[in-house]
Amino acid sequence: MTTEALPLAGRVEPAEVHFDDFDPMGIVHNGRYAVLLERALTRYWLSQGWDFDPVRSKLGDVILAVREFAITFHVPISELGEVAVHFWLDKVGNSSIVYGFRILSADHTVVHAEGKRVQVSIDRETGRPKAFNEQLRTAAEPLLRAQTK
Repeated sequence: MTTEALPLAGRVEPAEVHFDDFDPMGIVHNGRYAVLLERALTRYWLSQGWDFDPVRSKLGDVILAVREFAITFHVPISELGEVAVHFWLDKVGNSSIVYGFRILSADHTVVHAEGKRVQVSIDRETGRPKAFNEQLRTAAEPLLRAQTK
């Protein structure tokens, strides 16, 4: 599957395909696509000031747990090196976010896979959903896809 011009929404971050991402058939194992997305998302959120340590994090105490992950595969990745991960936010709720994403070739001409991922903000003490703070909402704004009316 080839891609049209990238939409303006969201962000494109590089992610590295490593030797251990491959299965015995010489293509990236299906489970590793989630890791490629995670690498790209981590790169973005670190650039926004997020840190594992809530004391150092500019976004406050943020714990996000994946609630749902769906992916459709189009063209296998069969080479080491860099891919591009295009991701955006379809929705930001009170305590959950819905990402859309595409795993692309480094030159953005091939769509290897696409899907969605839902995450929920979790309270460290109770383990229950917790509302997003304003710092996180502000950092998420550049990822929001324009809503059509």
